[in-house]
Formats: sequence, structure tokens, C-alpha cells
Amino acid sequence: MNGLRWIGAGVAVAAGMRLARSRRQRSLHPAGRSMTAELEIWGCVDPTGSTLLDRPGHYDVVVRLSKGVGTRRARPDVRGIALRVEGTDLLLSTVGPGRWGRRLPMPRRTFDARYGSIAAYRSGTGGKLYLAAGPDPSGRPLGRSLDTVGKAATLLLYAIRGPVVQPFGRVTLKDTLSPETDAALAFDPIRNAGDDLRPTGLLHGVRGIAYRASQRWRGARPQQLPGSPQ
Repeated sequence: MNGLRWIGAGVAVAAGMRLARSRRQRSLHPAGRSMTAELEIWGCVDPTGSTLLDRPGHYDVVVRLSKGVGTRRARPDVRGIALRVEGTDLLLSTVGPGRWGRRLPMPRRTFDARYGSIAAYRSGTGGKLYLAAGPDPSGRPLGRSLDTVGKAATLLLYAIRGPVVQPFGRVTLKDTLSPETDAALAFDPIRNAGDDLRPTGLLHGVRGIAYRASQRWRGARPQQLPGSPQ
């Protein structure tokens, strides 16, 4: 019964958005820019049980910055960051402040904002954690609109377990991918998940189903474009 509820909710979300979109356009986060990027991970001081978060390394990754509704320029919208690394897709949205605020999508006027996974992940040790991202105080800002997002802009990544917030990595944007490549990219946070970093909860299930429904309607498939260790 729970599985049927997940499917129904996911399809309903995607179908509702589809009413306002063209056949070949994304139902969710239609306006976006995809870029290559470098992911530097220095690892969590207090291990989380996820190899990706705990083990230092450098990766070539694909990043997509997007707007949930697709508002123009710097108008408020739920901003999104999709990150593909080592065959794992991580999706973050702009959220509110505090313990409960990070579980709620929040419209923002800039990409230099606080992002969160909304729902929890479960690590290899069985513990729950949330993923987050935010501006890099010592780096170059992302900007207020998709048109201003440029090369060398950076943001920091965090793992949150209870009251403990650990920075574990930095993303540095590189080259912008073509509009055709951006249109073909298809992220799936459920199917493309690591064995020791698994999405949990109803929201992740609904999101995964909604994304797959949207991709099917526009004729896209989740690609296997994992980042590679340097």
C-alpha cells in the first residue's frame, strides 16, 4: 500500500507540472544550466559511514544549477543543485534556516543561498544524515541568475547529523555544457545512489518517481556519466 501511495504521489506531482510545460521540457526545474566541475573532498572529521563523504579525493563531476518553476532572471524561485559524482546523483534545493527549516523548500533570489537534501540519507553504518551546500566565503559567488553563473564559482558541501554540521568538500564550476547536453541530462537520486549513501523516506520516493515520469514524458533517460577520480 505504501508503494502505491509513493507511485501515485510521484506521478501526480509530475503530471501537475506537465500541464504547464511543453512535451520536451522538464516538468521539474525546467530552467537550468549544466556545467563540468571539480569536486574536492577532504572528508568528514567524524566519519559518517559513507565512503564518498569520508574519504579525501578529487573528482570530475557534472553539476546542474536550476530554478524549480523557471522564473525569470533573479526573481524568487526554489533554486536547485544536481551533482553527479562516481555514478551517484545528489539533488539539493534551497531551504530555510535551522533544524526544521532545512526540511522545507524555500524560494530565493540568488544561487548564493543555503541548500539542503530536504529528506535524510542513510549511511553504511545505518545512521541518518542530511546533505547541505552553501556559499564559499573565500570563493567566487554563483550569482543571482542563470545567466551570471560562471566559471570558477565555488560552493561548500556539508553533512548534518543531529546538531553536528561538518563541511566535507568544495565544488568549483568549470565549463558550461551545451543546451543540447543540458536538455539530455537526466538525474535520478533513487536509482543512482551509492550503497552506503541511500535516500530514505517518502519524500525521496515521491521525488524519484516524479523525476522518472518527467523524463519518460520528454524522452530522456538517466545517463551513466559518473565522475572519475583524478
